[in-house]
Amino acid sequence: MTPIQRLLGRAFIGAHLALYRATGGWIGGTMGSLRVLLLTTTGRRSGQPRTVPLVYFEDGDRLVVIGSKGGDPRDPLWWENLKATPLAQVQVGSRIRSVRARLASPAERERLWPRIKQENAFYAGYERKTSREIPVVLLSDEPARS
Repeated sequence: MTPIQRLLGRAFIGAHLALYRATGGWIGGTMGSLRVLLLTTTGRRSGQPRTVPLVYFEDGDRLVVIGSKGGDPRDPLWWENLKATPLAQVQVGSRIRSVRARLASPAERERLWPRIKQENAFYAGYERKTSREIPVVLLSDEPARS
């Protein structure tokens, strides 16, 4: 990726985040038929909050996000951050909540992956493009601490 592409990508994501937050997901909450959430992780090196928009799926009361990174050979940084600190925050529409992330078990992945590829055909292409197993990440509500 060229420096210009990187800059344009950051600008696009920044605009997406701002519009999503300002409108409670009314703008930026979908991409076609796919739903989008905002995931805020803790940077594993910086300790600073890092927010990315991600397509998500529901599995019962859990949210499912996919670490495809467009079929890149490396995992996305948000997944690296979650492996270091699994507590995160998600915004779905105007609702913000705390979650705990974990990698889907082999059985969960086997059950979810075909459905995910059916709902978003891009994931099948990303799977063909990379030799790594694309992470299927489950986000479960983290109970409030008293």
